[in-house]
Amino acid sequence: MRRKSLAVLALFFSLSLIFAMWVEAKTVMYNEISKHDGYDYEYWKDFGGTGKMILGSGGTFTCEWENINNILFRKGKKFNQTQTHEEIGNIIVEFGVDYQPMGNSYLCVYGWTVDPLVEYYIVESWGSWRPPGAVSKGTITIDGDTYDIYETTRWNQPSIKGTATFQQYWSVRRNRRTSGIVSVSEHFKMWESMGMPMGKMYEVALTIEGYRSSGWADVYENNLIIEPYED
Repeated sequence: MRRKSLAVLALFFSLSLIFAMWVEAKTVMYNEISKHDGYDYEYWKDFGGTGKMILGSGGTFTCEWENINNILFRKGKKFNQTQTHEEIGNIIVEFGVDYQPMGNSYLCVYGWTVDPLVEYYIVESWGSWRPPGAVSKGTITIDGDTYDIYETTRWNQPSIKGTATFQQYWSVRRNRRTSGIVSVSEHFKMWESMGMPMGKMYEVALTIEGYRSSGWADVYENNLIIEPYED
């Protein structure tokens, strides 16, 4: 009888663990910002075409888009706009994606800062066009490859602060990849050393962007790691 009771108890704990690990998927098809399984997510599309994002456990998600003008699917962390990246800590993203763009698209770590207002891209792979065709600021070597650095100005365009004029910062990897580790804070530090100041953090997110294109992606790994700096 004792053995049977122990067996039942073991089965109960096993089932409890399975249910605790299981996360209900959520489908998003319209502009939305919210949280899911410990990560912040955002779906943003302007006009034309269709898109769908299915949120999985942790930072994972799948997405698809067809005949859109511009769309972004992202999952990561939104901050309260009161701390710099140094105050937050060392930011790293581990990622793995089955990435199938048909046309212009980016697979990147993406986000914004405020004061100054900056939209930034760390581009790991892309579709038919390698971004961004802007003024070069030089190159850096991080995570085993060379990145080309660019800065652009966007005049009176949509932003997290409404229609505004702001800077865009770009790190574009020379050799495309769809998995690996992105040392996000190292890009921030290098940009600042090149005269590209970062503000207070609003967001860091693994992002799939489509621009006047179609495609799909399965983000099967997306781990955002923030390590405190040692004093």
